[in-house]
Amino acid sequence: MEKKKLLFVFNPFSGKGQIKSKLYSVIDCFVKAGYEVTVYPTQHPQDAQQLVEAQAGRYDLVVCCGGDGTLDETVTGMMRCPQKLPIGYIPAGSTNDFAASLEIPKQMEQAAQIAVGGTPFACDIGKFNDDYFVYIAAFGLFTDVSYATSQELKNRLGHVAYILEGIKRLPGIQSQHMKIQYGDQAIEDEFIYGMVTNSISAGGFKNITGKNVTLDDGLFEVTLIRMPKNPLEVNGIIGSLTNLIGDTDCIYTFKTDKLYIQSLEKVAWTLDGEYGGSHCEVAIQNQKQAIQIMAKNFA
Repeated sequence: MEKKKLLFVFNPFSGKGQIKSKLYSVIDCFVKAGYEVTVYPTQHPQDAQQLVEAQAGRYDLVVCCGGDGTLDETVTGMMRCPQKLPIGYIPAGSTNDFAASLEIPKQMEQAAQIAVGGTPFACDIGKFNDDYFVYIAAFGLFTDVSYATSQELKNRLGHVAYILEGIKRLPGIQSQHMKIQYGDQAIEDEFIYGMVTNSISAGGFKNITGKNVTLDDGLFEVTLIRMPKNPLEVNGIIGSLTNLIGDTDCIYTFKTDKLYIQSLEKVAWTLDGEYGGSHCEVAIQNQKQAIQIMAKNFA
């Protein structure tokens, strides 16, 4: 009987590089589950995406290990494959928002067991123009923090690193004039931040993405923050985002399966914490239940 084949792609530098000390036990877990394993450490940015897109069809399961960016690359590669295989995920980054949403444990051996023995969960994936994202597309204040923060600082300080880097941006806050269309609605305003999410957390902060979040309902949670006019409005925004107060008219929130965004100038976006290019026009669409992620009794 021919063995099932598993492609294991990992970023050796994610987090504190802890995969290096866990590599044997992780691969041993895969082999004990009956897989013939091909191991591939990523060599450069986009490597995981290119490998999965080109090679996934030769395997029965793809497992990736790294931060949210590694997962993003793996999923993007899979979305471009004719045959969509299940993906196992072993989180190894400094934040791992999506792993938290799927209740995948931080302990690598436990995550490895779920990757090969869990239940496939068909989750929504975002299409962003011709690209893809797993759990967040964002622009404006704080959004470049993830890729502007050094790996060393992320390793040492975790979530605090994101906040420290973000605070540096506050004196130079700029707004973008944007028109957002969704359904039969249109919003036009000066925005300092926006996020389109399919996750219960962003930047390591739980419940910041909205209420009643479901990862397979075909809908995004959208949060848009307009330019505050005075310090009182700034306090209102902070209070609302940290759940200290209720809604504020500085923040638009809604759910939708697709939206179209136009801006007068090119706006830099991040997709799952990685740079997603600068655009004047963005079409974002929910690909309902497009990819199966191995999860533990997740429903």
